Amino acid sequence: MKPKFYVGTIGMSVWFTEDLGETWARPNSEHGMHNESRVWGLAAHPDRPDNVLAATDHGLNRWSEKDKRWQHLATPMDGMNIWSIQHAPDDPDLLIAGVSPGGLFRSEDGGKSWTRCDTQIPVRCDFNVISRITQIVFDPADTDVVFASVEIDAIWRSKDRGRTWTRINKGLPSDDIHGVAIVSPGNKRRLFAATNRGLHVSDDDGDSFSAVHVDTPRPYFRAITAGANGTMLLTNGDGPPGSWGRIYRSDDHGATWANVPLPCEPNSTLWTASANPFDPNLVFACSNLGEVYRSTDGAKSFVKLKREMGEIRSALWRPV
Repeated sequence: MKPKFYVGTIGMSVWFTEDLGETWARPNSEHGMHNESRVWGLAAHPDRPDNVLAATDHGLNRWSEKDKRWQHLATPMDGMNIWSIQHAPDDPDLLIAGVSPGGLFRSEDGGKSWTRCDTQIPVRCDFNVISRITQIVFDPADTDVVFASVEIDAIWRSKDRGRTWTRINKGLPSDDIHGVAIVSPGNKRRLFAATNRGLHVSDDDGDSFSAVHVDTPRPYFRAITAGANGTMLLTNGDGPPGSWGRIYRSDDHGATWANVPLPCEPNSTLWTASANPFDPNLVFACSNLGEVYRSTDGAKSFVKLKREMGEIRSALWRPV
């Protein structure tokens, strides 16, 4: 197996690289998905190495590595903006998808049929923003527990594998939640929330949150990713799209954070951070306005790749 990295863009579909970002390919429209697609989310499961799912502005698409084609999957989300998609770690057939305006859908048969979950997420939220589900995370140690971050409607939690949901926001200074991550120091669940007003942590399954100090000129955080052995990554900038970006690294399950020097000033907020336990040393980070950075030492240092891609909204690396 070797690493393959996928980048979802706004208006330029999905790009792939099989040589760590030195060269890139993008299947044209005749391969099943329009070149101009907006791709908000990407997901894959290790038990299905042939497939990648793309959450787009026109529904759900599945990439076949064998056939080198995208296939549109007919779902109740057709015509919607699907912003996030995730497999249960212990069951590739269990899928949860998040849409805009804010809503959650659930499938138990690998995407053949879907049920809309009973949530009451408003269509329009603060700042006249149309709500969207920014991320869905299963707890890898207890896959009954799922969290969904909402921009802008706080965090929704399920304790029954996505069948029912409860809104949680106690202690959060903002309902603008961009990403969530789970770590388990000492086998105790810690939930992190990256928001437009700082990083926050909960040690009681989201019943309450407290602020985590990160030394930054502006506490606008976007992606948060849990890696191996207590390592976490956090992306930062000055808003969407922003004019500068940073990436922070933690080696102690998110208790403390250090700014990782980048080889140049990013052109916008850093938007994504991609890691995989197959190779904990390989990390990719992308800026909102199309820059891609690569680390081969576990995010202790990065190089900037030559290719730039317009606007980036999602990224995924996995062994193929």
